[in-house]
Amino acid sequence: MIFIPKKHQFSDKFEILADKLIECAKLLLDTLNNSAHFSTSLSRITELEHEVDMITHNIYQDLHTSFMTPLDREDIYTLANEMDNIADRIESAMIKMDIYRIRQTSPGLLSLASILFSSVSLIREAIYAMRKRKTQASRILELCVEINSQENQADQILHQEIAVLFETMNDPLELLKWKDILENVEEATDICEDVSNILEGIILKYG
Repeated sequence: MIFIPKKHQFSDKFEILADKLIECAKLLLDTLNNSAHFSTSLSRITELEHEVDMITHNIYQDLHTSFMTPLDREDIYTLANEMDNIADRIESAMIKMDIYRIRQTSPGLLSLASILFSSVSLIREAIYAMRKRKTQASRILELCVEINSQENQADQILHQEIAVLFETMNDPLELLKWKDILENVEEATDICEDVSNILEGIILKYG
C-alpha cells in the first residue's frame, strides 16, 4: 500500500479568510456611516470573527498533518495568525462601541475605518494574486507598499484625533472611551501592515 499525503488547499482557505475580512471591515465602515442597524452588524461581525477563528484553526491543523507545504510552515502560520488578528480588532472596536454606548462617529474615526477597509481590500487582492506569485510578484509588492503607506496615514490620523480629544473633551471618561475605540481601529491597520510585510517576505524569499 502506497501512502499518498493529503493535499491541503492553503490558497483556498487564505482566500476565504480574506473575503471574510472584507466583510468585517465593510460592516464596520457601514455601521459608522449609519448606526441604525448597529446590533445586527455587531452580531454579524461576531459571527464572522468566529468563522475566521475556525478557518485559522483549520490552517493550523493542515500544517500539522501536511508532509509538504507550498510555503514555509512558519510563513503560513504567521500569515493566518495575523489575518485572524485583524478580525479580532474589528470585533473589539464594535464591542467597545456597544459597551460604551457610543453610536455616533467622528471624522477621524470614519477616516480610520475607511483606511482599514482599503487596506483589507489590498490584502485581499494580494492574497488572490499569491496563487500566481511567480508572475504577479511585482503587483503583490506594489500592494504591500500601498498598505504600508496607508498605515502611515492611519498613524497620523490617530495622533491628530487624540490631540483633538485632549483639547476639546472635558469628561476624562468619555475621552478614554473614544481613545480606546480609535486605537482599536488603528491597531487593525497596523496588523494589515504586518500582513503586507509577511507577503513581501514570501515574495522576496521565493523570488
